[in-house]
Amino acid sequence: MSWAQDIPTWQLVLLSIAGYVYLCRLLRYRRLHQKQALYPYKTREDYAKMTNQHAYEIQKYLYSVEFPFTTQKALEFALFRTYGIPSISKLLVNTKQLSDKEFASRRYADTSILIAEFMAWSPEAERTNAAISRMNYLHSLYQKKNLISNDDMLYTLSLFAAEPVQWVNRHEWRQMTEMEICAIGTFWKSIGDAMNISYTDLPSSTHGWRDGLDFYEELHSWSLQYEERAMLPSQYNKKTADETTALLLYDVPKSVIPLGRAVVSTLMDDRLRKAMMYPPPPPSIQTGVETVLTLRKLALRYLALPRPHFLRHGIISERADKNGRYHRTEYESEPWYMESNLRNRWGPQAWLKWMGGKPIPGTGSFKSQGYLIHEVGPKSQEKMGLKEFEIGKERLMKEGRGGCPFSVVK
Repeated sequence: MSWAQDIPTWQLVLLSIAGYVYLCRLLRYRRLHQKQALYPYKTREDYAKMTNQHAYEIQKYLYSVEFPFTTQKALEFALFRTYGIPSISKLLVNTKQLSDKEFASRRYADTSILIAEFMAWSPEAERTNAAISRMNYLHSLYQKKNLISNDDMLYTLSLFAAEPVQWVNRHEWRQMTEMEICAIGTFWKSIGDAMNISYTDLPSSTHGWRDGLDFYEELHSWSLQYEERAMLPSQYNKKTADETTALLLYDVPKSVIPLGRAVVSTLMDDRLRKAMMYPPPPPSIQTGVETVLTLRKLALRYLALPRPHFLRHGIISERADKNGRYHRTEYESEPWYMESNLRNRWGPQAWLKWMGGKPIPGTGSFKSQGYLIHEVGPKSQEKMGLKEFEIGKERLMKEGRGGCPFSVVK
């Protein structure tokens, strides 16, 4: 007779559950410690030596393997939060890029593609610098007319650095470590440099920052102060927010849209909600959303094994197709740049979209042939800016962007 037969069934079940919980915790924290040990940044003094290449590697792991869902939603919300600044939302309304149904979905897809391209690959990779160069060209069209201020650019940069950290620390199974936050600060400092953003509004701009963590904290502090004076109620904000919310609720049945809008409102703080001119959600909806997020956090911490590398998350193809074009690999509203293959046209998502009367890859004019980085952007700019793009990309490639961005004061 085995020893297990002498133990009551309920005790075996409890032992199995406890063992599984222990295994989940063990594997999750073991991987955290392994990642920490992989890089030579053990003390605060070491952070000052962090290279942009290492910062990129750490951030990519966090966003594609460790916290893919939360960081993606945080980046989407970072873009949404910029619409609480009237100077930003007014430009989007006047250009109709996010305030008109005809353009909103494509503009959202184009923005996510350029951001994904410079976050997914090494700082010295051609695709990375091509995406930054194209983004700089598109911004320059409005900067030349003084329609985009440096404050708007710096504020947007601050949100893309800070929102993922804030969301992870609130909603994930663990908080980010100092080394990870330092990596995020280092990475986005290098992006700001490549975009020629001025940091003169930051207190340490004259003598430089100690490290990426110092830069992150100062940038985040400036961002909060900027919101106090610049995030004000405006019809421009509301119009842009309404169209973006419509994209977020694209697949939600019409009868449930009011509930969906209330859920979106729960993710806003009071200042943003007032700037968007949105009503506060009912207390029951607020409590319900917070409960779901808390349960998710606990389930990940105690019941979920760590995500394996082969299930890493990404939204763009890793390799070009035979025509040299890239594709999105997932979509939420309209299928911009989605390849018209068997999985995308006949998979479960495509069937659900079809049954809801929504477009699927390969239908309509959603560019299922993919994209070239130098053509990403509004339709009117597809064939424009090639010379500026090549000059900008060549300049960035020559800069050797994989080193430490704090070695030179900007």
